[in-house]
Amino acid sequence: MLDLSRRTALSLLAAAPWLGAAARGDGLKLAQAARTQVGVTLDYDPSYRAISYPRGDVLRSTGVCSDVLVRAARDAWNVDLQERVHADMSRAFSAYPAKRAWGQKSADANIDHRRVLNLETYLDRQGARLRASQAARSGDGFADPEPGDVLTWRLFGNGRPHIGVVVQGPERVRVVHNIGAGAREEALWIFKLHKPAGHYRWRA
Repeated sequence: MLDLSRRTALSLLAAAPWLGAAARGDGLKLAQAARTQVGVTLDYDPSYRAISYPRGDVLRSTGVCSDVLVRAARDAWNVDLQERVHADMSRAFSAYPAKRAWGQKSADANIDHRRVLNLETYLDRQGARLRASQAARSGDGFADPEPGDVLTWRLFGNGRPHIGVVVQGPERVRVVHNIGAGAREEALWIFKLHKPAGHYRWRA
């Protein structure tokens, strides 16, 4: 008779193709939700705003780059990054850069999920970051981005963090992001002057 651990392993192997298909489907949902923001979010406004909690948001006609991911996760998966980041920061505030970067003394549900550095930390803590060795295969700093992957950069000239959601790949990769003129879908190659910072495959 098979022992429990061997039986479990065989079951997981049998299910692996289905699990992979489910993960790809989740990524496609996130990509599609990001794409629906193009033509809706027409402006960029980094102002601090007091918003409701949970599921708080500013008007969808405006926002910042991180709002692309936050809104896509809500629309695609019914996952509220405002709530999740706030809960994780409340538990482990010192793991986040909020005190060092912005002088915060505690978590702030109005803004924390709208900051790229915090989203990077949250995704790291979820085990979603792809290994640096994987990224080395690609000339743009990212290895075979798939729909639904999350990419981050440090912008050329000022080093500011930026984030986008992959909506097409791994060939002719395209990304939805908001760098100052609302949500736009653009080819990955236009980011070639910016420094790749993180490649995440997060399937909530």
